[in-house]
Amino acid sequence: MNEPAPGRRTALVVGGGIVGIACAHFLERRGFDVTVVDRDAIGAACSHANCGLITPSHALPLAEPGAIGMAIKSFFKRNSPLMVKPRLDPALWSWMWRFAMRCNEKDMLESGAGIHALLVSSMSLYEELVANEPVDCEWQKRGLLFVYQTAKAFDAYAELNDLMAEHFDEGARRVPGDELVELEPALKPGLAGAWFYEHDAHLRPDKLVDAWRALLESRGVTFREHCDVERFERTDGRCTGVIAGGETLRADEYVVATGALTPKLNEWLGCRIPIQPGKGYSLTMAHPEVEPKYPMLLPEHRVAVTPMKSAYRLGSIMEFAGYDESIRDSRLKLLTEGAAHYLREPTGSPVEEKWFGWRPMTPDSRPIVDRTPSMSNVTLAAGHNMLGLSMAPGTGRLVAEIVSGEEPHLAREPYAVARFA
Repeated sequence: MNEPAPGRRTALVVGGGIVGIACAHFLERRGFDVTVVDRDAIGAACSHANCGLITPSHALPLAEPGAIGMAIKSFFKRNSPLMVKPRLDPALWSWMWRFAMRCNEKDMLESGAGIHALLVSSMSLYEELVANEPVDCEWQKRGLLFVYQTAKAFDAYAELNDLMAEHFDEGARRVPGDELVELEPALKPGLAGAWFYEHDAHLRPDKLVDAWRALLESRGVTFREHCDVERFERTDGRCTGVIAGGETLRADEYVVATGALTPKLNEWLGCRIPIQPGKGYSLTMAHPEVEPKYPMLLPEHRVAVTPMKSAYRLGSIMEFAGYDESIRDSRLKLLTEGAAHYLREPTGSPVEEKWFGWRPMTPDSRPIVDRTPSMSNVTLAAGHNMLGLSMAPGTGRLVAEIVSGEEPHLAREPYAVARFA
């Protein structure tokens, strides 16, 4: 680590994804000398080629009434977009039990409140960032379409939309099928309709990582790549150093923003972090000739479509298959086949990148943003599920407030690690 300026406190952020970068940003703004370390390249994991959606509309957790039935069906459905690979893994089945216990409306709304608070905070902070800083990330605030193929599914969403409007002030505009092609000519005629969340946004995540990193480096933040953490040193309830890359890194404060890999640090953190890697895929392509204007989700086929300024991306799929690093063409095919039900031209050519990332999934879909129970100067910022990009700035600000002893801008209780005790 660089020598700190006299009188300045130091912070070490372990994890160089978008959440770690956001933590570094808000710590630096509070006067910390910050170093960020990552086992790989900065932003190379789940922050690299996700779908780039910034979505206050995504307030509800995966654990909702009926979710367990869908998961069970996935066991018996070949090439299901949602796949749970059966295996003898006590951590997986403990996670599934916790998840199942929350598949009711009361717990769904409780989790939704915590999720939505972070999403709204982050949207505001993103808008401030892109307006005031040289962060070229292809930011576009065009909204998000939930597009349905069948009338049954389209009409069924009305009840959920009413719930979103009542509890989170996030109601969508109903676009019936006969108006949909006029709104979005890239869609095929004959679809049932869509629900339009007009205040969502999207960007290109790898460009955000590069631009935000450059901004922080210009302000003195140090980034160290290919620096794998081996262990934490602990004395009298405090972390006194992190062994990484063959040396001991010391700081006043430590932040752990290691995403889906966080459970691998359980021994050193002194608590069990119930995160499972939820594997997602994406395909990045050149623009098709008939390209959507709006990003969209296709819920019946679990596909996301993101038209970025410099590329076109299909993504989604959820696999609970452990830390599997393979990229299976059969899974990628689900993206193109799913999109083909809706789009006049579902793919572009050539394909620029085939990608997967491990989403850090918690049983209640809320992240953990809290001090560790065993070390008073270590703060967790992990478990953002499928919304790490959408929640990063709010998380970074909350971490910096916790570390600095400030009054937090959000209630801390929804993100406490003790809820899993």
